[in-house]
Amino acid sequence: MAQRSPVPTRICPDCDGFPAVAIDTGSLLEDGTRATLKVTCRRCHGTGTTRTAAPAPVVQREHA
Repeated sequence: MAQRSPVPTRICPDCDGFPAVAIDTGSLLEDGTRATLKVTCRRCHGTGTTRTAAPAPVVQREHA
């Protein structure tokens, strides 16, 4: 019996599939741990994937 293959997801071109990163600020907190910032990708909003592009509309032209 044939099985359907899942629709391939498109990896985000901005983050290459790594949507969230922790950036070290270089400073230490009072308990001695490093202060970090969690940053997510603006394009995919932290999912790592984007939607596939919609098909271009078909333009009908009249032949003269």
